[in-house]
Amino acid sequence: MIRLLVVDDHKVVRQGMRFLLSQEPDIEVVGECENGAQAVRAVDRLRPEVVLLDLLMPVMDGITALRSIMETAPLTRVIILTSDQDDRRVMEAIRGGALSYLLKTAGVEEVVDSVHAAARGESTLHPLAAARLMQEVRRPAPEMVDELSARELEVLGALARGRSNKEIGRALGIREETVKTHVSNILSKLHLTDRHQAAIYALQRHLVPLDQALD
Repeated sequence: MIRLLVVDDHKVVRQGMRFLLSQEPDIEVVGECENGAQAVRAVDRLRPEVVLLDLLMPVMDGITALRSIMETAPLTRVIILTSDQDDRRVMEAIRGGALSYLLKTAGVEEVVDSVHAAARGESTLHPLAAARLMQEVRRPAPEMVDELSARELEVLGALARGRSNKEIGRALGIREETVKTHVSNILSKLHLTDRHQAAIYALQRHLVPLDQALD
């Protein structure tokens, strides 16, 4: 069974998603939340495999909740389901670790397919989100990659794959504190402000194939 958490500030949307998705024999809706703060706590408590997450919510918005979820439960697959078509939030969601980005105009079959795909670790993007991502990746990046050491390049590639510091340390055989130091050095050398910008930089320089960045 695919354990699913539904997060939306509109009760009708939550109940509708619960009813429709519960018709699938391999999907179990384990909970509903009406804001991002509730979602973060529910993910920690219920450990769903997939979270269906709205963006525009009170108390804590979807982007903030997404980042918290990715930090505390990086193996959780998050699908953004929203009416928000703002370019900035589309890219923030993808940079923040969302596996898929759908608009609420999507049909039930598309949502169901996205849940199944997310459970397999596969991405589904609304054409709008895909276009935004391609525009960002194709934007020329400054030539600063030569400033990085071989180890920092390994860490940068792992960041682009959405790995947490703990996962990077385990894969490279180094302490988590050492990973944090490498990340700090990478951001400083590339004149970036956060790890999400670093991931986009890696994609722009073709250091990580686009399909691997969304695995």
